[in-house]
Amino acid sequence: MSPRPAPNPPDENLAIGYQPSQPTADAHQLHQLYRSLRRDERPFLSFPDHLGEVMGELTPLLGLFVDHHGDPYSRNVFATGTHGYEDAVLEYFAALVGASPDEAHGYVASSPHDALLHGLAMSRRRLPEPSVYVSEQAHYGVSRACGLLGMNTVSVQALPDGTMDAQDLRLQTRMRRGAGALVVATCGTPLHGAIDDVAELRAAAGGSGPVHVHVDATAGGLAAAHTDQVPPWSLAHGAYSITMSGHGLLGLPVPAGISLVRRERIPPTAPGITVPDRLGAGSCSGLSALLLWTRLRSLGRAGVAAMVARCQDVAAYAFEQFELAGASPGCFPGSLTVTFDRPPPWVVDKWRLACVGIRAQITTTGPMTHTTVDELVADLSAARLGNAA
Repeated sequence: MSPRPAPNPPDENLAIGYQPSQPTADAHQLHQLYRSLRRDERPFLSFPDHLGEVMGELTPLLGLFVDHHGDPYSRNVFATGTHGYEDAVLEYFAALVGASPDEAHGYVASSPHDALLHGLAMSRRRLPEPSVYVSEQAHYGVSRACGLLGMNTVSVQALPDGTMDAQDLRLQTRMRRGAGALVVATCGTPLHGAIDDVAELRAAAGGSGPVHVHVDATAGGLAAAHTDQVPPWSLAHGAYSITMSGHGLLGLPVPAGISLVRRERIPPTAPGITVPDRLGAGSCSGLSALLLWTRLRSLGRAGVAAMVARCQDVAAYAFEQFELAGASPGCFPGSLTVTFDRPPPWVVDKWRLACVGIRAQITTTGPMTHTTVDELVADLSAARLGNAA
């Protein structure tokens, strides 16, 4: 067994001491860090990188402390007057996934992972004993969340396009007939950007007993909601709960997750709870909801649709150019993720590409333009010829 590598020692200049630090010195250090990060002019094509476009409208909100107690639909003595903003955000996202406020409700979480934990926990209240069927192409956070909740997971094979194999799901659930099934579908897999067919997966798992489909639409929900040529993926197609994200495509400075659950599946308030909270959301920051509301209001539904269309246009252009460059691209219909053959290290480092095995990927959000694609393709072509930048 190889020895464990020694952990990196902490930077003594960053240690939190017993006595207060000098605020001016710390501010100077943080400004230096800011300038250093800003000087790194390498693009970040695999993740959103367009905060500069939106910070002007969001900056005033960063000076607020907003603590939301309980679910956003239950007004209580702790109400801050900001729950209405969260209601509006939830109504917007509910409409995107094919539900009205009367059919589904939820809350805005501080991160997509928190929203995922909430969705899985709500599922377990209705199906306390089932195994959780997770695609091998699902985000690693799904298995991690199941582990935190003590839920047994069953890995389901994926097809070459990245979608969950319905036939393998049928086989796996038949082996556990009668126990019920919690199937985690994915709208926007990490590598391929693939979208699972919720209706098909529900039918495949039907022989196991009660079926609950949770959709992890963190990566692809906003794009899928504005695309016609995608498989059935949302509450409108038979899912019982869904997790979405708003910070990536919209360019928020902090993460934001959205958890939506069908109303008829939400259990009553637990005995002894003084603050109404049928969703089990507890106390959470209201900042994410305010940031989402501000950004969505500034864009409007038409603006979000136009943003998605622009990103999809860039993805289609990138696919074409990568194909001409011999990079063997792949792109699920409607996805903003384009995969291609992993280039040499100098290209990966220059463009900060996310890579999995022999494949690299870009996500066409933020500042990604046709010109950016052309510049990347030029480097891919140079790499094929054996030239270094």
